[in-house]
Amino acid sequence: MIESLSRRALTGSSGTYNVHALELAALRERKLKGLKVTVMFLDDTDHTFHIEKKAKGSVLLEQVYQHLELIEKDYFGLQYSDAGCSPSNNKPECMQWLDPSKTIKKQLGNCEYPLYFRVKFYVSDPSKLKEEYTRYQFYLQVRKDILEGRLHLSSSTACLLASYTVQSELGDYHSDEHGPNYLSNLQLIPMQTEEMEKKIAELHKLHRGQLPADAEFNFLDHAKRIDMYGVELHKAKDNMNRDIQLGVTSIGLVVFQNNIRVSAFSWSKIMKISFKRKMFFIQLRREPSESYDTLLGFNMDTYRSSKTLWKACVEHHTFFRLHSPKVRRKFPLSLGSKFRYSGRTEFQTVSEVKQRGKLERKFVRSPSKLFRQSVPPPALEERGKILTAPSRPPRPYDNKVTSLGAKEPRKAWEDDCRISDDDGGFLERTLEGPFSPSLAGRVISYADEELPSPTTNELYETPPYSASPTSQVVEDGLVMITLFPDEEGKYGFNVKGGATVDVPIQVSRVAPGTPADKCAPRLSEGDQIVQINGHDVTHGLHQTVVQYIQKARRTNEGKLVLVVKPSPIYSGDEYEEPPYHYVPVGDVLRTPSPSNALEQSMLLLEDGLANGALITQYEIMYRKHPDLMCDEAVKPKNINKNRYRDILPYDVTRVVLKHSPGGDYINANYVNMHISGSDVINKYVATQGPLPSTTEDFWQMVLEEESNLIVMLTTVVERGRVKCHKYWPSLGEELTLTNVTVKCLVEETDDSRSFVFRDFLLHDVKNDRERKIKHMQYVAWPDHGVPESPEQFLGFTQRVRETRDTDGGPMIVHCSAGIGRTGVLVLMETAMCLIEMGEPVYPLDIVQIMRKQRAMMIQNASQYRFVCESVLTFYTQKILVSENHHPR
Repeated sequence: MIESLSRRALTGSSGTYNVHALELAALRERKLKGLKVTVMFLDDTDHTFHIEKKAKGSVLLEQVYQHLELIEKDYFGLQYSDAGCSPSNNKPECMQWLDPSKTIKKQLGNCEYPLYFRVKFYVSDPSKLKEEYTRYQFYLQVRKDILEGRLHLSSSTACLLASYTVQSELGDYHSDEHGPNYLSNLQLIPMQTEEMEKKIAELHKLHRGQLPADAEFNFLDHAKRIDMYGVELHKAKDNMNRDIQLGVTSIGLVVFQNNIRVSAFSWSKIMKISFKRKMFFIQLRREPSESYDTLLGFNMDTYRSSKTLWKACVEHHTFFRLHSPKVRRKFPLSLGSKFRYSGRTEFQTVSEVKQRGKLERKFVRSPSKLFRQSVPPPALEERGKILTAPSRPPRPYDNKVTSLGAKEPRKAWEDDCRISDDDGGFLERTLEGPFSPSLAGRVISYADEELPSPTTNELYETPPYSASPTSQVVEDGLVMITLFPDEEGKYGFNVKGGATVDVPIQVSRVAPGTPADKCAPRLSEGDQIVQINGHDVTHGLHQTVVQYIQKARRTNEGKLVLVVKPSPIYSGDEYEEPPYHYVPVGDVLRTPSPSNALEQSMLLLEDGLANGALITQYEIMYRKHPDLMCDEAVKPKNINKNRYRDILPYDVTRVVLKHSPGGDYINANYVNMHISGSDVINKYVATQGPLPSTTEDFWQMVLEEESNLIVMLTTVVERGRVKCHKYWPSLGEELTLTNVTVKCLVEETDDSRSFVFRDFLLHDVKNDRERKIKHMQYVAWPDHGVPESPEQFLGFTQRVRETRDTDGGPMIVHCSAGIGRTGVLVLMETAMCLIEMGEPVYPLDIVQIMRKQRAMMIQNASQYRFVCESVLTFYTQKILVSENHHPR
C-alpha cells in the first residue's frame, strides 16, 4: 500500500506533474486576461460573451452577430455607458457606440454595466432589408423608440402602428377570441387610454390576412414617414446661447429648437464638417445665386460631445452616401482626428445580400410587455387619467368617447397654427429658409403673408387669452359657445364642408391650448355649426362661413358666438367615428376592402398636416437630384434660352427638338407619372414660360410632341414683372413661324374670371396638316403662392383631366419657371388618379418622383401644404359622394 512506501522509493530517478495546481493557475490567468461582457438585446433577452481583454470591438460585434445569426448586420451596433445609463433614459449624450477599431478594454475600462444591441443606421426604406429577421429587429427597435418616448408621433399614427403590432402578435381579429378589452393588458403606446385601445382594435380589424412579417413591414413602412424616425440627437447651443438640438440622419443634419425642427441641411448641400474644441462647424455648398460660402458654427457642451457629433456625421454620411469607405492617405505629420468609418456601407450591404440570396430561417417573436398585475390594475379610464392631462368636465349631452385630438395634451414639438381659407382662426406657421445660429428663423404662412416684426420673436410664445370663452346648452340639443380670439387673432378651430348647400359645415380640427379647446364644454371635431353670430349657416357655403368668422375678428372685440349641434350619438357600443371613415362599418368580420391602404394614407396625411411633420419632411428633401447633370443648359449657345439661370432641365429627361431653327435645346423635361394598380401613365412636358426668343422653339415642341393640350398656370405679368411672353395670337389673329402657323379660334373667360380657355388651330407648314390645340390658363394663381381655395383649384384640375386626350401626346404644363405651380398640378392629378383607383397617396413620394425628372418641382412649402390640403379635400368629397349614393 502507498502508506507503507518508504521515502527512498520516491527519491532518485523520478518525476512529478502537479495537474491541479497548473489547472488553477491557468484558470486564474484566463480570468485575468479575459472579460465577461453582457449584452442586452432588443427582445429584452441578454447573453454573456467571453472575450480577451486585448480584443478589439470588432471581435465582440462578430460574436453578437453570430449569436443572432444576423446577415444584414451593418445597420446595428452596441451602445454602452460609463455611468450605467440605458437608452431608455432618453439621455443620448450618456451613451456611446462601441468602436470596432479600438480595444474593448480601452473603451469599457472596468465598466461592469451591460452593453445594448441597437439599430445604429436607420434604413430609409424597409424594402431595402431583404431578410425578414433583419426587419424584425428594426421593428423591435422602432417599437422601443415609441414606448420609451424617443420617437414622437401623433396619437392617430401611434394607434395605427400599434394595430400592426397587434396583428403581428395576435393574428386576425375574431370576435369570439378577442373580447371588448382584449388589448387592455398590452403595453402598445405611451399614455395608453381606453379610447386609444378602441381605435387600435378597429384598425386591427382592417389587417385581416396579414402574416406577422407583413404586419411588421407595414409597421416600418408607416414609421419611416414619422418626423423623428432615425434621428440621432445631440445637444448644442447657437451663438445667442439658446438651446438647440442637432440631429444626424440618413439624409443630412437637422436643427431643432424647442423640439421643433427649424432647419435641415442635406448631405448634398454640405461641403465640409469640422470641429475645434467645443465648436462644431458645417460649410454649405455655394448656390449659383450666391457669391459667398456659408459657414455655420454651433456650441457644444464639451469637446467630447463635439467630437461625438462629428464622428456620427462622418459615419452616417459614409454609410448612406458612399459606395465604399474612403481610405485616408497616411502622412507622417497628420493633424486632427484620424477617425474614419471603417465598416461596410449600405450599398455594400445591399449588394452582398442580393448576391447571397435570402436565408430562410425560423425564429420566435417577442410579445409586447404586459401591464404589471402585482396589484389590481386601475380601470382603463383611470389609467388614462394617470398618464394624460386631467380631462375637462364632460358635456351634459355628450354620450360618446371624446376624440383623441380633444384629450391629447399639447406637445412642444407640435405646431397646429395657420390661417387659411378653411380655418376658424388658428395659424399654422412654417419655418422656411436656411437656419443660421445667429439669426432667428423666418416665420411665414403663405408667400404673400406679411412677415412678423423683426424686433419680436413670437415663434414659441403662448399668449394669454383676452377673455374666457363661455358656453351654454340651448333647446333641441344645440349648444351656444362664445369665443374670444387670443392676441394673435386665433379662435383655434378649422371647419370643413359647405362645398354645396347640402353639405353641412362641421368642425374639422381643434388646436390644443386655444380658446376653442379651453371652453367648457369644448368645441369638438365633428360638431356641426348651425349659427355664427346670429347668421344661419345650416345651408351656408364654405366661403360664406369663412367670411363670417373673419368679420367677427374685426368687430366687437372679436366676439364669436357659435350655435353648434354636437356630434351624433351612436347606439350600442359608444365610440366616435374617426375622420375619413377608416374604421370598418357593418360586419366587422367581412373581408377588408382594397381601399384600406388609401384610408390609412389619408389618416397619415391629415396627421402630418396637423402636427407640421409633413412640411418639415418636405423641406429636407433635395431640390435638385445630386447625381443628375444639366450640362446642355449651361452651354454658351443655350444659356440665354433659360428664363432663370438656376432652373435648368436635367440632361437625361430634357426634351430634344428635332427640326427647330434655333437648335435642339429647350428648357423642358418629360415627366411621366405611373398610376399604381393600373397601366395608366400620365405624360407631361414641364417647361418654363416661353421667352420672346424661345416662342418658336415652344411651338416646335408642341408640333413634334403631338400635344393637344397646353395648361398655363401664370399670367403674362405679375406684380409688375414679366412672367411669361404672350406666345399666342389674339382672338381671330394668326402667328406665323418658320415651321408652323397658329391661329386663335376661341377665347372665353369663366364667370369667376379665374380661368381663360382658348382653342388654337396649329398648321404644320411642311406636311400641310392641321390640328386643334386646347389652351387652359389659370389667371388667379399668384406667383410663389396658392389659389384662394382648394375647391376652385380642384375644379380647374378636374376640367384639365376631362380635356386631356389620352391618345395624343403629353400634356404641356408651364407656369413661369415651370417647377412650382407646374409641380402642384402634376401632383394633384396624380393623387386624383390614385384615389379613384383606391391606391394609397403619399405626396412626398410623388414629389421625389417628379424631382427625379425635373428639378425643384413644387417650389416652396406653402405650395406643398396647399396641394396636400387639396388632396384631403378631394378625398373627403369622394367619400361624401360615395355615402350619398350608397347610404349605410
